[in-house]
Amino acid sequence: MALFSFPADAHWNGPRNAVEFSVGLGEYQGVVRVDQKVFRRLSGAPTTPAKCLEIYHLQRTQFERAVEEKLRRRELADDGNIELTGRDLRRASRGFR
Repeated sequence: MALFSFPADAHWNGPRNAVEFSVGLGEYQGVVRVDQKVFRRLSGAPTTPAKCLEIYHLQRTQFERAVEEKLRRRELADDGNIELTGRDLRRASRGFR
């Protein structure tokens, strides 16, 4: 069984217009990025950085589940980190593996 770790370090990355947070799995340490557009679709309204972080914290479990599934499928971005999309979050909420 894989043991994922998610430090409580979510923050807004202004240049990337994304919420970022860390994930660890064994020796792997990565950064997860969720673009502001994903939060806009989740809320159905324009979002601010503060609103994006609020949505993240309210649905943190779903974000973490989506990250776990992407890591299990070995779907990393070119830089070795993880970029979550709305599709990833929908898959995680439906329990796809």
